[in-house]
Amino acid sequence: MPWTQDYAALGGSLGLTALAVSIPIVFLFWALAVKGMKGYVAGLITLAISIVDVIIVYKMPVTLALSATAYGMLYGLWPIAWIVITAVYLYNLTVVSGQFDIIKSSIASISDDRRLQALIVAFCFGAFLEGAAGFGAPVAITGALLIGLGFDPIKAAGLCLIANTAPVAFGAIGAPIITAGAVTGMGDFVISQAVGRQLPFLSVIIPLYLVILMAGWKSAKEVMPAILVTGVSFAVAQWWSANYLGAYLPDIISSLFSLVCTTVFLRFWKPKTVWRFPHERGTKEPEMKKYTGGQIAKAWSPFVILTVMVTIWGTPSFKTFILDKLHLVLKFSWPGLDGLIYKAAPIVAKPTVYEAIFKWDFLSAGGTAILIAAIISTIILGIKPSTAVKVFGDTLKQLMYPVINISAVLGFAYLANYSGLSYTLGLFFASTGAFFPVLSPVLGWLGVFLTGSDTSANALFGKLQQVTAEQLGMNPVLTVAANSSGGVVGKMISPQSIAVAAATTLVGRESELFKFTVKHSLAMLAAVIVIICLQAYVVPGMIPVIADAAAFLH
Repeated sequence: MPWTQDYAALGGSLGLTALAVSIPIVFLFWALAVKGMKGYVAGLITLAISIVDVIIVYKMPVTLALSATAYGMLYGLWPIAWIVITAVYLYNLTVVSGQFDIIKSSIASISDDRRLQALIVAFCFGAFLEGAAGFGAPVAITGALLIGLGFDPIKAAGLCLIANTAPVAFGAIGAPIITAGAVTGMGDFVISQAVGRQLPFLSVIIPLYLVILMAGWKSAKEVMPAILVTGVSFAVAQWWSANYLGAYLPDIISSLFSLVCTTVFLRFWKPKTVWRFPHERGTKEPEMKKYTGGQIAKAWSPFVILTVMVTIWGTPSFKTFILDKLHLVLKFSWPGLDGLIYKAAPIVAKPTVYEAIFKWDFLSAGGTAILIAAIISTIILGIKPSTAVKVFGDTLKQLMYPVINISAVLGFAYLANYSGLSYTLGLFFASTGAFFPVLSPVLGWLGVFLTGSDTSANALFGKLQQVTAEQLGMNPVLTVAANSSGGVVGKMISPQSIAVAAATTLVGRESELFKFTVKHSLAMLAAVIVIICLQAYVVPGMIPVIADAAAFLH
């Protein structure tokens, strides 16, 4: 029997209902930040609390709650965990083949200063991978690279999570912005322009923030020229490409431009002192073996192939060819859920069925692109098939608990959506009236925390942001863009992101990583709120309106 969501289920009170359904979120924060639980334990308990909560508060039928949870857990396995498994597998192949030592040497040849290595790997290379692949692969790969260079695992993962803030909105070939444009009917170009006038301010700051965090202000001043080159070049390219090219290429263009500018700059400029971590001081830096250009190219080839493959896989034309022309996708209605839940006003004008169609798109999935890159790499690197199979098995064992965590987190995210929990919290924020510009980016931040994805957060709250702004007489482009810009700073504390970042060497230490990033997430959220409020009340002309974007395109 169909069931309709009720966003103010407790006595018609939106506030009371929001308070009741926030219990699982509060518990998750407590479990990770205070209690220090292992990620998969905290995730599974949060999921159990959520099921009980929505059944009691919303009177959601047990079968629907369990089916929505199972649907989300499967999505956690496919395609999210599939991406993580293949990305870590590719990294493990470079280690087993001995090529990772050459990669480390090539990075050290640019600079053996840890501050500058963080800029090159975590910020520039991480942004490039985010633009090409997204969904956790950048943090998993760059974190492993930094650990291989000698970074403390917690600091390496934390720095990569924070660095990943700058490119998230345009990640995976613009998926978050494209989604926002689709759900609002605005189109992605005008939203790309708006986000391109918000995030560059953060992009300038983040490289400096990273270096201060790892080495302190005094050490940051020593490398300020390099920091400025990295941040300003990225921000300028991000602004230009987002405003003049659209949502697809800002990450690719800005990361490559920043990487080239930084690398070239470091050929002519060096810091007065080489900074290393306290535990490294007093120890002699091992002499790096010199490698030929061909050896370096071979060592980096897996990541070059990875970039080519995920870029091709991420283009709309490729997906259209695979899914619509060749029909290489398995679709089916999720049992016990599809067609049985209805969204209600004010989320939609009239009761609308909430579909639940599972898609198993093996060939077009991002993880499959990474797997193909790994297979090609085994041939180039001369790895025996038996060794490659063994490494894959070892990777699955290595990622067992992170995969459980990812699956539990996605089960919670889907349950939050199908029960109406996410919409209750969204409507509660939207009910604040003129105060809404302050909470608009907070809503995006919460959406990414819940779902682990800026794309999902835009799908979840994009329309709500638009409608609320129109009712308040505000520019809806501003609030929809704020949803995405606020969401990017929630990525570093999303349980899904934490699980991915911990997948290589920090299994069981997710709570430490959460504690490391949460205060920085809140600080950056405050910065985004200031930017949005200035654009709402002081310089509203900074943000385009839909008519301006249409005129620009024509």
